[in-house]
Amino acid sequence: MLSHLARSVEASGFRLSVHGELGSTNDEALARARAGDPGRLWVVAERQTNGRGRLGRSWTSEPGNLFASLLLIDPAPLARAPELGFVASLALAIALRRLLDEDPALKIKWPNDILYKDAKIAGVLLESVTLGAGVGCVAGIGVNCATHPSDTLYPASDLGAIAGRALTPETVLAALAEDMAHWLAVWAQEGGFVLIRAEWLKRAGGLGEPIKVSRGEVATEGVFRGIDAAGRLILDGAAGEILIEAGDVFLGAQPARLS
Repeated sequence: MLSHLARSVEASGFRLSVHGELGSTNDEALARARAGDPGRLWVVAERQTNGRGRLGRSWTSEPGNLFASLLLIDPAPLARAPELGFVASLALAIALRRLLDEDPALKIKWPNDILYKDAKIAGVLLESVTLGAGVGCVAGIGVNCATHPSDTLYPASDLGAIAGRALTPETVLAALAEDMAHWLAVWAQEGGFVLIRAEWLKRAGGLGEPIKVSRGEVATEGVFRGIDAAGRLILDGAAGEILIEAGDVFLGAQPARLS
């Protein structure tokens, strides 16, 4: 990582900790929280040996891609901590769209994956640790910059293949840190999540269209109507409205695979 990256991240109000190899940037950030770190810290690794995604899935961690975790201490009241996943995915989507010349084919898939033409290019994993009366929140972010895996639940792609030019982890993190600082500030305002939710929905993949949601052995179909004030997916199903707190979303062109 170059020194100009540290200056760029610091200009956005964060600190930066860079590692050649870690088991998991999320694990390192959580350990920092337990040790008393004040937060607003980006933990970045060139390679992970034990990267993970949502629902305990492994995250392929080849060099040349971005593996970063943002540690925040008490960013919001505990009941609102899950909102951070939407803040992070919105900031990530905006940063990546900017790097891709505002290409509208880049969308957010609920709850916090980033797709390009229905192929996954990035994701967010939100984790937390209780700290006395407070909480340490970690938003782990993985971006396929130069390569992408082939044996995945969804189709995948990478920024280099999409843009036709190299977009390095350093370039992506510099853009992401800037947008993350902005949207965290919006979130901190009174009624901030209302604004986050509105901007998130503007970039949501499959909105108003038929989708499938896999929850364990059950797949539910319906029309994606939006997200509620708690971030739950609103599905217009055959028997009426369904609110979904967790699951795998498959857009119209994607085959649903049960776990």
